[in-house]
Amino acid sequence: MNPTPRIGIIGAGAIGGFYGLMLARAGYDVHFLLRSEYRAVLRDGLQLNSSVHGNLTLESVQAYQNTAEMPACDWLLVCAKTTSNAELAPIISQVASAGAKVVMMQNGLGIEDELRPLLPDSLHLLAGLCYICAHRSGPGVVEHQSLGNLNLVYHSGPKIEESEQQAILSEGCEFFKAAGLDCGTMANLNQARWQKLVWNAPYNGLSALLDSDTRAIMQNADSRALAGAIMQEVVDVATACGYQMPNSFVSKLLAATDRMPDYLPSMYHDFALKRPMELHAIYEVALQTAREVGIAMPRTEMLYQSLRFLAQRP
Repeated sequence: MNPTPRIGIIGAGAIGGFYGLMLARAGYDVHFLLRSEYRAVLRDGLQLNSSVHGNLTLESVQAYQNTAEMPACDWLLVCAKTTSNAELAPIISQVASAGAKVVMMQNGLGIEDELRPLLPDSLHLLAGLCYICAHRSGPGVVEHQSLGNLNLVYHSGPKIEESEQQAILSEGCEFFKAAGLDCGTMANLNQARWQKLVWNAPYNGLSALLDSDTRAIMQNADSRALAGAIMQEVVDVATACGYQMPNSFVSKLLAATDRMPDYLPSMYHDFALKRPMELHAIYEVALQTAREVGIAMPRTEMLYQSLRFLAQRP
């Protein structure tokens, strides 16, 4: 393998740290743009404590604190929170090489549509939908409980043939497969994002609101029923928009969550650490879409309003 593409990681929290470390260990030329963790990572490297891959360390990290020092990258994996996307556009433009592929590895809806007008037309914009249980336990330290597979979807870029778009997706998938991770492609971005939201909408918000991990939510009859009802609301809106969900999707996701380890989703950690929660991408866009198609989401809206209360409380 000749790892010629230069891969940049913007935001090395749990997601950026996990995938960046795995790609670097696979021999790729990976560069990390960091903020608060810069000095710790430069001193101690990146550490992954994984129940799947074992305990791994990337001792020599190509880390940067500002874009002026970071070399231009052929691929950029954007792993920062959606709450900072407006600030990310100029950063992406500064560190992207000509014709670079930008992969938004974030949760929620409307991410690529909102970011596209802020980026140069020459950049290819993709979505990376990650299915992973991981969190950051300290600066440069990632705890990985399970999963790690992902799907890539092409959003937009210079005018190219569909076969060329597919070639870009295939190239990206090969990076992750070489790092020992499952990676596939999906044809419809909106379908893929709605499908992922079916899980994220209940468990992210409920974990913060109820101060509970997924296992506790699933073991209580009331919270389990509420999670399933919120899932069904998301499915109903997606279906009204023309995005057909797999058969028995809600029951399958509930069963899959039963099999998961105790997991605290990212919104739990954001709220606990007094960071902004991703309410816009995960809830506001979905609720606005629901109003447009005439589908009620009463439980989802109540969850969103409760989270707004928590976010605004001193």
